[in-house]
Amino acid sequence: MINSLVAFKGKAARIAGQNTHKFELEFADGSTRKVREKDFRFIHPEFINVNDSCKHADFAILDDFQEETLTLQEVTEWLFDEYTAQNAWCTCLLVEDGLYFYWQKDKIYVRPTGQVAGIQAKRDAEALEAQTLAHCVDNIANNTFDEQDLPFIKDIEKVALNQSKHAKILAHIGVENTPEAAYTLLLKLKYFEQTFNPYPARHGIPNDVDIDAEMAEVERVDLTHLNSYAIDNTGSNDADDAISIDGDKVWIHIADVSAVVAPGSELDLYAQERASNLYLPDQILHMLPTSITKLCALGLNETSSALSVGFVMRDQQIQDIEVIHSTIKVTNISYDDADNILESNEDLAKLQTLVEQHKHYRNSNGAISLNLPRVDVRFKEGQIKISDQTSSPSRELVAELMIMAGRVIALFAQDNDIVMPYAIQDEGEFPQETLDNKDNLTMSESFAATKCFKRSATSTKPLLHYGLGLDAYLRVTSPLRRYFDLLAHQQLSSFILGKPTLEKDRIKEIIGITNAAMPDVGKATRASNDHYKCLYLIQNPNWQGEGVVVDTRGDKALFMIPDLGMMTQIKFKTLPELDEKVLLKVGSVDLVERLVNFKPA
Repeated sequence: MINSLVAFKGKAARIAGQNTHKFELEFADGSTRKVREKDFRFIHPEFINVNDSCKHADFAILDDFQEETLTLQEVTEWLFDEYTAQNAWCTCLLVEDGLYFYWQKDKIYVRPTGQVAGIQAKRDAEALEAQTLAHCVDNIANNTFDEQDLPFIKDIEKVALNQSKHAKILAHIGVENTPEAAYTLLLKLKYFEQTFNPYPARHGIPNDVDIDAEMAEVERVDLTHLNSYAIDNTGSNDADDAISIDGDKVWIHIADVSAVVAPGSELDLYAQERASNLYLPDQILHMLPTSITKLCALGLNETSSALSVGFVMRDQQIQDIEVIHSTIKVTNISYDDADNILESNEDLAKLQTLVEQHKHYRNSNGAISLNLPRVDVRFKEGQIKISDQTSSPSRELVAELMIMAGRVIALFAQDNDIVMPYAIQDEGEFPQETLDNKDNLTMSESFAATKCFKRSATSTKPLLHYGLGLDAYLRVTSPLRRYFDLLAHQQLSSFILGKPTLEKDRIKEIIGITNAAMPDVGKATRASNDHYKCLYLIQNPNWQGEGVVVDTRGDKALFMIPDLGMMTQIKFKTLPELDEKVLLKVGSVDLVERLVNFKPA
């Protein structure tokens, strides 16, 4: 075998010597290496300096040898007619390439034609992908992209929206496979406009889906003789509650969603997955299909189907509770219009008196709420608007009546052993000074008090809701918008129809499912609001506004900015006092991280 041509790890070599166990191989660069016979492959008995330039192979002849196993010499003679060292080396390279052949020990297996075609198609696709990848890399380097690049751009988009953990092209251009880095790149390429909101998708919030449904036929009590007012924002057409008074009996009417969404139905599971409406600056993502809203919302037709809760409040105690399926006639009215008639309208004036009594009851029972600044952020027709969440007598009237409804239904459920998803909150750890002055807290005192509240939760036990000052409380007045409200309605409806209600274990299970969805709802809402606040400041770089000091931390003051509903921390040589107002301006805005650097104006 001395002076034979062999292959060692893809390189041609000459057998220069041999001892008992090893062969000495000499390579083209003059280097040598001693190896065992099993570590190299014999190519030809005559060594010459071969090269990798291989042409004129007759691959058509292989059709006659599909799935056969031949020697290297046989394959060489069929492909090149002559078994020379150079031709044998070329055959070796073709086998190593793997398209037409592969090694079976010292023999060569000839692939079938179909297998060869499949491998070639895969290689062609990979070559094309490499070519298009290089094209896209070049384009991105120049801050552009074209239609050919879209498959790669879509992969980046999936990373930006947290729908994938990896996009191949990001590694090629030195960009991290993180949502923030991918989003930054797509903004730079103008694939995403700054106005695009990535956060619902990033947090896995499902898009609206339309599902047809119809309302079940149930026996209803005719309450169309009552003046039923659905008081809502101007232009709203999805009212899910209305209010009436009949003598001394208060009626709160709620859209009868449980007559459409039965427990365990497709629509019920749809709503569980979403848990709540998302009110985002740029859109509303609905817990239920919008067709359900059109079917159930109060006041859209001459009469409306409702689940009505009637009760009498005497000496701040709730009596004579009724819960019925009803038919009502609704007057839709805006908060502004309601404010104008609150004192002159006999029904609303009576309700206002009862509301004041109920507020006094809750306050004497320890209720505490903090009036910290809140804003509404809206993005419409390319414009961002940030406005205070306004309070008014009619808004407070409706809010308190809804709390009353939650108290009443909690009592009704306990009296009738109906398992419910109660909203609970343990007693907070407030300083006595805060409790004594809870209606007149400064902004810094209110901010400090936020840390004293215990986290609210949902339980099948009717326990204290400390913040509301109620021994038991249920959220029941928004079944179109919140799943726990819908669940309470389903239990009520089943009870008054004489049907079995869900047992405690099943309610606990549903609470767990819904609670698992709620964090993403909260994160998507907060991130969306922060996104558009940042964009508002990018579009208004000369913004200036008041910041109120609510806390100090070392040499830094923590500000609340009422006009924006934002907070910021600023370093000072001399710290301002708590509740001191300082005029602030924008230093810089990071849209991707949703961070704003404010500084004194």
